[in-house]
Amino acid sequence: MKYDYSFEGQEKIPSPQFICYQDAIESNLEHMIALSQGSEKLWPHVKTHKMVEVVKLAIRHGITSFKCATIAEAEMCGMAGAKKAVLSYPLLGPNVERFFTLMKRFPETKFYAMEDDPLPTHALSEAAVKEGVTVSLLMDVDLGQDRTGMALEKAADAYEEWTRLPGICMAGLHCYDGHRHESDPDERFSLVAVEDEGVKQLKKTLLERELPCDLVILGGTPSFPCHVKLMPDDFYSPGTCVLWDFGYDKAYPDLSFTPAAVVLVRVVSKRGDDRMTLDLGTKAVASDPMGERASLVGFEDAVTVLQNEEHWVVRVPKKEGRTLPPVGTVLFAIPAHVCPTSALYPEACVVENGKWTGTWKVTARDRKITI
Repeated sequence: MKYDYSFEGQEKIPSPQFICYQDAIESNLEHMIALSQGSEKLWPHVKTHKMVEVVKLAIRHGITSFKCATIAEAEMCGMAGAKKAVLSYPLLGPNVERFFTLMKRFPETKFYAMEDDPLPTHALSEAAVKEGVTVSLLMDVDLGQDRTGMALEKAADAYEEWTRLPGICMAGLHCYDGHRHESDPDERFSLVAVEDEGVKQLKKTLLERELPCDLVILGGTPSFPCHVKLMPDDFYSPGTCVLWDFGYDKAYPDLSFTPAAVVLVRVVSKRGDDRMTLDLGTKAVASDPMGERASLVGFEDAVTVLQNEEHWVVRVPKKEGRTLPPVGTVLFAIPAHVCPTSALYPEACVVENGKWTGTWKVTARDRKITI
């Protein structure tokens, strides 16, 4: 069954505008928990939504640990009352001091840092000693994405060295596999299984050396159900599935989440009987996906002709009995990539039970100089 994105009060909202559907978000949270066999196993990534209200919703559903990409997102987790938060980005430069400030400002939230290189890890140790704090640290491990992370074959020796650093408390491993894009679930599972054999061996080596390794955080949205089956005693960090998007819905239909965020748009011009222009320019939706950047609800077969900063021109294939909507008509566009789309808006309009009920601030979209 398709989700009905129309709601009471939509005619009052200027376009383009980011819209979040609370019931769909909560349904996605419940589905994510079910796939993970419990909320206590989850460390969902907050970069998808960047909203303190969504973190609070997750907490109400029993999820208390979160993953962040920026200091601002980690601060947001502290503001929401998270018990644990891991900053999944290397601490470099002024962010070291900002991380210390974060630890002191939110003492009831346990923050974890992450590194993959000896140089910043030693610098973090020195800074922690100087500051008089102890940093809980995860080692970032490369599972094949080749973006960040310590190579598996080097990880055990480096991990052992880092356990001896003052001011550092090694807490475990972060194992992200953002290169797992296989649409076929069986193929995806088989490739994740190969990755996890390497992680299991690394974890076994660390434990044999009597090194602390309490946390192993695995995967992203496409792969996390695979990790649940392969490594049931560890933890998982999906993110996109909280809001979901057109890109993931097309690529991973087996996961069965609901797009819970759209951009409300309007028809601003008609070009003959098979083209129309909408106010969904590149300022209004993420422009990083190759191909279609959004799916237009009710006109899913529409094809992009061109897109500029404020305009999106689409061609709608002719079908018997179908006509283009009048200029001024409200339509809904599901982003192909929701994570950077949410960052384009200072706030999201919230729909609950078919009614516009208010707004949520996109709390962590701004990169602040201080926390």
